Amino acid sequence: MADDLRDSALKYHRFPRPGKLAIQAIKPMASQRDLSLAYSPGVAAACEEIERDPLMAAEYTARGNLVAVISNGTAVLGLGAIGALASKPVMEGKAVLFKKFADVDVFDIEIEERDPDKFIEIVAGLEATFGGINLEDIKAPECFEIERRLRERMKIPVFHDDQHGTAIVSAAALLNGLRVVGKELGEIRLVCNGAGSAALACLDLAVSLGVCKENILVCDRNGVIHAERTEGMDRYKARYAVRTEARTLADAVNGADVFFGLSSGGALTPEMVATMADRPLILAMANPTPEIMPEVAKAVRPDAVIATGRSDYPNQVNNVLCFPFIFRGALDCGATTINEEMKLATVKAIADMATTTVPETVAVAYGGQALTFGPEYILPKPFDPRLIDTIPPAVAKAAMESGVAARPIEDLDAYTRALSRQVYRSGNVMEPVFERARLNPLRLLYAEGEDERVLRAMEVCVTQRYAKPVLIGRRAVIEERIEELGLPVKAGVDFELIDSHDYPDYAELANDYHRLMGRRGVHPEAAEKRVRSRATILASLLLRRGEVDAMIAGPVGTYHEHLDLVLDVIGLREGVSTPAALQLLILERTTLFIADPFVNYDPDASQIAEITLLAAEQVRRFGITPRAALVSHSNFGSSDFTSAGKMRQALALIQERAPDLVVDGEMQADSALSMGVRGRILPDSLLDGEANLLIMPNLDAANIAFTALKVLGNGVSVGPILLGAAKPVHVLNRTVTARGIANMSAFAVVEAQTDR
Repeated sequence: MADDLRDSALKYHRFPRPGKLAIQAIKPMASQRDLSLAYSPGVAAACEEIERDPLMAAEYTARGNLVAVISNGTAVLGLGAIGALASKPVMEGKAVLFKKFADVDVFDIEIEERDPDKFIEIVAGLEATFGGINLEDIKAPECFEIERRLRERMKIPVFHDDQHGTAIVSAAALLNGLRVVGKELGEIRLVCNGAGSAALACLDLAVSLGVCKENILVCDRNGVIHAERTEGMDRYKARYAVRTEARTLADAVNGADVFFGLSSGGALTPEMVATMADRPLILAMANPTPEIMPEVAKAVRPDAVIATGRSDYPNQVNNVLCFPFIFRGALDCGATTINEEMKLATVKAIADMATTTVPETVAVAYGGQALTFGPEYILPKPFDPRLIDTIPPAVAKAAMESGVAARPIEDLDAYTRALSRQVYRSGNVMEPVFERARLNPLRLLYAEGEDERVLRAMEVCVTQRYAKPVLIGRRAVIEERIEELGLPVKAGVDFELIDSHDYPDYAELANDYHRLMGRRGVHPEAAEKRVRSRATILASLLLRRGEVDAMIAGPVGTYHEHLDLVLDVIGLREGVSTPAALQLLILERTTLFIADPFVNYDPDASQIAEITLLAAEQVRRFGITPRAALVSHSNFGSSDFTSAGKMRQALALIQERAPDLVVDGEMQADSALSMGVRGRILPDSLLDGEANLLIMPNLDAANIAFTALKVLGNGVSVGPILLGAAKPVHVLNRTVTARGIANMSAFAVVEAQTDR
C-alpha cells in the first residue's frame, strides 16, 4: 500500500471519532414520561407482548432490522489470519455498507475463537439479539461446517457472504454473459481457478442454474482437481474431482467456454486465453489484480466477454450488488433462513435488471457509459438505485413461496414503493457523479490554489482521477505547503500550476477584461491590476477563453465577492435572468436539495420559477428525479400574505414552462417532507412522495433551513452549486471542507462533460 493512502486511511479511521460506527437513539428521551416509556415501568408491556408471541420482537425492538457481522479473523481480505481484533476495521466497513445500501443496522462482532465447535456455540447463543447473521472472513474449510451447523440450529438467516455473495453475483454474470455470447448453460465447459469457499459456492450455484457438473474442471495451487489426486484434497474439493487427463490450468482452459477466477492476479495468461473456445466468458474475480487484465485478454481474444472485481472496468462482480439487499428482503418478511430459492431469485433479479432499459436518471448519472445490455454491460452498476426496490421484493417473494417467511408481506407492490423511498438516504447520491467524472476527467481550475483545503481536494481528484487539476497561486508557496502536508503530488506531473507571480499572458488577459468592463468604469491600468491581483478574475478569464473546462472559486473571501467577479466575466447563459445557488444536503434519513441559500434575498414569482427550473436541471445531473416543493409559512392557500402569494404565482409559471416537472406548493415544510401530513391537508396534491427539492421563498428562510438541518441532522453538504452561469463555474463558501471541495470538483467536471 502506498504511504499516502495508508496515512489517509489511518486518519479516516481515527478522526474525528475512532471507527466507522456509532449507536444512535431513535426515540425521544426528553422527559420523565419518555423515560418511563423507554424503560421502567413501560418497557414491561413490550416484554410481555414478546413473551406471548416471539414474532412481536420485530414490532417492538430493533431486532427485525439488526444483523450481526461476525468473524474470527482467520481469512481477512488479502491479509490472512490476522486475528479477530485486527479484523474489526473490516467488519465495521461491512456494517457501513449494509447501512449505506439497504438501511440495515449492524453490530460487528469479532470473536477470538478458532475452534469451530466453540465458535458455533458462541454465535448460536446470539439468536435472541439479531434478525440475521452475516459470517465474514472465516477460512476454509472450517467456514463450510460453521455455516452448515449454524443454519441447522438457528431460526434466523445465516449467510456466509464470502461464499454466497460472490456466488450470486457471479451467477448473474454467468447468465448474462452466456446470453451475450449465445451459449446454453447445459452445454458449456467451465473451468474454475481456485477452490476456496467462494469458488466452491460459485460452482454449486452454477450447477443449480443448470451447468453440468461433468463439464466443470477445478484447479487450485496444486493443479487440476482430478479423481486420482490425493495431495491437498478435502471432502469439499472432492465433490468436483473428475476423471481427466488435464493436470494444469493451461490444460484445463484449452477449449473452455467459461473461466471463473477466484485465485490470484496474473494466473491466467494470454496464451491460455487464446486456446479457449469461441466467444469465451472470462470472470477474473481476484482482487485487486484480476487473473488477467481485460485489455490483455481482449488483445488475444477480441470476442471475449470479461468481468472483474474492479470498479474501473466494465462488468464489476461486486458482492455489494447482493448482500445488503438479500438481507433487506429476508429481514422484512421474517425469513428463518436464506435458502436456495431466495439465492436464485436474487441471481435472476440482478441478471434481469441488466437486460432492461436503464431509466433516464440512471443513464444521466452514469453518463458516457453505454448502459445497454451487451459485452460491456452484463451486470448492473453497484450504485444503480433500482437495486433496493428490485432485489428485496424478489427475495421476500421467494421466501414466502418457499415457506420460510414468518411475517409474510401482504402487498409486495406497496413494499416495493416503500423501498424506493430509501434510495437516496445516504452518500450514494455522489457515487454516480464520481464514476462519471472518472470516465472523462477534464481540466478543472482552482482559483485559490494555495489554500490547504484546495490542495487536499486536488490530491483526492488526482488519486481518484476525477479531474485534471490546474491551480493558480505562487509556485513557492504551493510547493512548500504540499511538502508540509505530505501530499504525494507534484506540479507539472500531477497538476498544472499557473504561477501568479510569473504568468506570461497577463497583458493579453487584461485586454480581454477591459473589453468586458471598460464601460463599467474599469480603466486599462486598473484592468491589468485586477487581473494580476484577483485570482478569481484570472480564472474566470481562462474559463471564458476555453483554456480550462470548469472552475472553482473560493473558499478564501466572501461568497458574493467571488460571485460578482465571476458573473462580470462569465455572465449568465442565454435565456437566464437570475443567478442562484443550490445546496445538496445528505442527511441520515434523506437527501435534500435546497434553493436558494446564498444569492437572491427576496426573489419574485418569476425568479422563483426560474430558480426552480434551474435547480431541477441540476438535480437530474445526480441521476435523481426532482420532486419540488415551493415552501412557505402557508399551506395551500391558508395565508394571503405576499410571500405566500408569490409562491402560488410561481407554481403557475412553472407548470406553464415545465408541465412534466413534479412540483406543488405553496406548502409548509412538514407537508413537503411527509406524505401523511400532506395527505390530511390536500389528498390530491400534485407532489408524489416526499419532496427532495425545497424551493424557499427568500434567502433568510433558505439559509436558516439549510444550516439548521446540516447541524442538527449531522448532514454532509455538497455545494453551493451555482445555477445559471454561462460556463461550469462554482463558488465555494468559507466553511467548506476539503471533502466538500472534492465533491464539488467532481460535480463541476460532470457539468462540463454535459455542456461540451
